[in-house]
Amino acid sequence: MTIQVETLTQAKQSALTQVQLLQNLIPPTVSYTTQGNVLVIGAEDLARLAADRLSAMGRVAILATESITSQDAEHLEAVMNAAEDVPTFYAKLDKLKGFLGQFQAQVTLENGDAAELSQVAIRKPHFDIVLDLSSEPVITLEMLPPGYFFVGQDQALLDDAIAQLPDLVGEFSKPRYIKVNSDICAHYRNGNNGCNRCLNFCPADAISSSEQTIEIDPYLCHGAGSCSNACPTGALAYDAPAPEALHNYLAGLIAHFGNQSQASPSILLHDVDLDSDVVQQLPAHILPVALEEITVAGIDHWFAALANGAQQIALLTSANTPDTLQQYLAGEVALANTMLSAATNTQSVAIVALDSLLTYQWPEAIAFAPALTEAVSDNKRARLYQGLDAINNANKQTAETLAIANIPYGQVAVNQADCTLCLSCVSTCPTGALKDGGDKPQLKFTEQDCIQCGLCQTACPEQVISLTPQVTFDAAARQQTQILKEEQPFDCIKCGKPFATQAMVSKIMKLVGTHSAFEGHSDRLQMCEDCRTKDLFQDILQDPERQLR
Repeated sequence: MTIQVETLTQAKQSALTQVQLLQNLIPPTVSYTTQGNVLVIGAEDLARLAADRLSAMGRVAILATESITSQDAEHLEAVMNAAEDVPTFYAKLDKLKGFLGQFQAQVTLENGDAAELSQVAIRKPHFDIVLDLSSEPVITLEMLPPGYFFVGQDQALLDDAIAQLPDLVGEFSKPRYIKVNSDICAHYRNGNNGCNRCLNFCPADAISSSEQTIEIDPYLCHGAGSCSNACPTGALAYDAPAPEALHNYLAGLIAHFGNQSQASPSILLHDVDLDSDVVQQLPAHILPVALEEITVAGIDHWFAALANGAQQIALLTSANTPDTLQQYLAGEVALANTMLSAATNTQSVAIVALDSLLTYQWPEAIAFAPALTEAVSDNKRARLYQGLDAINNANKQTAETLAIANIPYGQVAVNQADCTLCLSCVSTCPTGALKDGGDKPQLKFTEQDCIQCGLCQTACPEQVISLTPQVTFDAAARQQTQILKEEQPFDCIKCGKPFATQAMVSKIMKLVGTHSAFEGHSDRLQMCEDCRTKDLFQDILQDPERQLR
């Protein structure tokens, strides 16, 4: 299909100016308060010279952790005359933690005592800012906490940091990027450890498991979005913008461009400032979409956008993209393309490096033909399958299942012979993929809701549950409620009321029926709770001395 470049350009300009991303007008924020108290770490000579330039700051302290870098007489004289009133400590730094306005440096002093340096040096519970001139950074995170400046022995970095420090006195706020819904979190249930996907991908170390609950430190969080992207249930959700708002924005962009040009656009997701000249040099059917971080948009966004009519999703990375995010994106893109290959025989998601953006070979514009004509769901998992099903149906592929290791989609199987229908798996399932049969002794399963967290497998006392990670392309089969196990109820031998399953009573009889506590009364194990209590009470009435015993 040949479409005039002018038509595509006009459609692009119209889409980018008329379609708006709806943001929360009053977004939740976190606040930092600082008085400009600075801890300077590093070689004593460099630290003294740097501290001497911080007269505009609050209180300053030096922690000398390395040897003097130069014995030059002129240099040493300048050092001796610098920062004369700044307290200097020669101590072992055991731990440095915190963020802007709340840094704590735990040290071992020369006399062997452990101390919180801020309390010793400036009589404050914490430092506000850390200037690190060490040869190697004290904090080695890919995304450093706000207020921590590692400059090493680079004079240009030091000059830049010192110029910024006076602006970091006062009160500041930033968005609280991630919302946590513990009710649908699959991390920990009923004493069992399950999903840990979010814990593996935070470049700022802002996410942790505390008392079996996922917690995000909003002061350390940079909004990378990898945790919400990796979360299979939506328990962690990005809030700037919300997932639904981003979906609607992408759908609106694609529809507007497609209707104006009758061509299918490609979406370029990026988190770097693109020069207008660079944007103008891109092909006219490429729509750039700026994000806080490149991992804010997840696989559900990609599939929904493709189903809405996008031809390709491109993720722009740069030298500043943390390795953790690079690795995560590579895995997610590979998974998406494996699924798309089975559904369309094409791979429509790509990672593009910033330095090769203008030489990247974009696919030519094709006719606009959206496969998805309805609004996307407000449920993360439903959105992904909604997009995948629309793409699969439009291409009429025959793929049924695709087995891939370590993915949050798949089947649960039960060894029926040994399952007692105790339903421990049902009580621990965080998504409702496993359900009971209500008034019937049944164990039911819906594949579309299963995230392969393994909680059911861990909780099963009989160890009869197994997991099979896979993608099922047959929507009807995936959404169908299967009966994994069912049997006739066991009726109380006294009143006839069903109170357990045949398998459960049989197992209890084998395990404890011969125990001395049930000698002569093993039939009580076949009674309901009420009849068992009555039978025991009758024995006590007939033998009063037994009550005393």
